[in-house]
Amino acid sequence: MSGAGQQRRVAVVGAGPSGLFAAQALVGQSEVPVQVDLIDRLPTPYGLLRYGVAPDHTSIKSVATALARTFDNAGVRFVGNVEFGRDVTREDLLAAYDAVVYAAGASEDAQLGVPGEDLPGSRSAREFVAWYSGHPDAPDQDLSGVRSAAVIGVGNVAVDVARILAKTAESLEVTDMPPGVLAELHRHEADDIHVIARRGPQHAAFTTVELRELVHTPGLQVTVNADAFDGIPEGLERRPKANVEILREAAATVVENPRRRLHFSFWRKPVAVEGDGSVEALVLERTRLDESGKVVGTGETSRLETQLVLRSIGYRSVALPGVVFDERAAVIPNVEGRVVDAAGTVQPREYVVGWIKRGPTGVIGTNKSDASQTVKHLVADLVAEAEAAEASGGSGAEARRDLVAELAARGHEIVSLEGWRAIDAAEIARGAALGRDRTKLASWPELLGASHAATS
Repeated sequence: MSGAGQQRRVAVVGAGPSGLFAAQALVGQSEVPVQVDLIDRLPTPYGLLRYGVAPDHTSIKSVATALARTFDNAGVRFVGNVEFGRDVTREDLLAAYDAVVYAAGASEDAQLGVPGEDLPGSRSAREFVAWYSGHPDAPDQDLSGVRSAAVIGVGNVAVDVARILAKTAESLEVTDMPPGVLAELHRHEADDIHVIARRGPQHAAFTTVELRELVHTPGLQVTVNADAFDGIPEGLERRPKANVEILREAAATVVENPRRRLHFSFWRKPVAVEGDGSVEALVLERTRLDESGKVVGTGETSRLETQLVLRSIGYRSVALPGVVFDERAAVIPNVEGRVVDAAGTVQPREYVVGWIKRGPTGVIGTNKSDASQTVKHLVADLVAEAEAAEASGGSGAEARRDLVAELAARGHEIVSLEGWRAIDAAEIARGAALGRDRTKLASWPELLGASHAATS
């Protein structure tokens, strides 16, 4: 048998969409037979698809059904509750696998960089989304005393957060939100929700579908600051044109006896968060574009009373222990998915996909073509390695350690695919008892306890 015909083992670090697409591409190709281990620190797969998509967006979550088919292939294993850098190292993986693919995503937030940003009540939208999505590491969100909330940013995450705050808790009872989250949303009294943008409505990053859904939330009165539409040029492209029209129409529509109010403030940027012990106000500076098209402040400021500030101005990847990282770009340096060092030298058998490869851009589907590009090079490298070894009389496939067996022998609690399916079944059963499709288990003890059903 030729070297290329011998089965190779590949580790994918991260079982979110980018990692799953990489696994699909690996087992879907026919040049080299592979066994793929999807390693994730959580006991559940799907990453941001499970913990970053709004619970009321079930159509997007249906993508998980398609990605779940990855596990139908006998060549793919789920290795959950294993954290890179704590339970396994880069050296461990390179000793145990013929190739390693980093699919770790982006787990930190961009900062506003303004005074008072660290006051209690000033939080990241990512944390807020993780909380209402039932992430086991998400800090609880206390909404008591919040009468006004400000969301900084105009991407789809900001729109999701604003929509969850604008909806009634009753309308969210049908989702998979954990009971504790729903209880807090039932208590919240933020009747004024502000969405703040440094640029104009024609520059906003949210999609038209998301914006339309937000402004059409029942019982919601929408306002847009008077100067938001100043200087909007003719001939806008389709999406920004539609967004501007939706905002104009929403601002012109009067809602009788509104339940809540949504205020869009364009051409404004936060310059300070104020408060004595917690957030009390947000200082905003009016902005404009300079001759080069850069956003600059005008010096004109206003003060917005608010008790909650949620920043949604972008995600950032963080370095993986021992793996080369570009701190400035916040990515693992690479050439089409092949990891390179600072000098541009390819690092053998190391690859990268997803946001930690290209930055936090694109939608879920973008990860499919991204993973395909990386896997194409990974497979080509395995084939070339096998051919070179065969030409010299070797097999090209080294004997590798069984890292999963070693972890189990050390007593580490690995959550297998069967363990995840037991968690899945427990969530469906909990949901059925409440008249829903699913209710998430939101703590580590609950998740690991449910996974034990697979081995008991």
